[in-house]
Amino acid sequence: MELPNFSYIHSLSGGDKDFEQQLLKILKAEFPEEKEIYFKAVAEKNFSDAAEIVHKIKHKISILGLEKSYTLADTYENNLKMGETALQKEFQEVLQVMTDFLKEL
Repeated sequence: MELPNFSYIHSLSGGDKDFEQQLLKILKAEFPEEKEIYFKAVAEKNFSDAAEIVHKIKHKISILGLEKSYTLADTYENNLKMGETALQKEFQEVLQVMTDFLKEL
């Protein structure tokens, strides 16, 4: 599994460390709540809401430089829109990788 990195954040910031810290602060604040909403929607089999929150999370996946995981999330989002849960396990592994990474910051 690929690991989060700062390459995209560095390219966005142009070396502005304050900007980078602010972006990471937003990720750390928003991601846990979005993850909770996702798990609730899946538990309730509300795949439309799950797809909507996956859409939001996949942008954070991209910000953390997880290119393959972004593609997986995009496919999973489309699956959820059709009521399919294929890739659920793989997506949840990505969520765990992100959780672990953000906790270490």
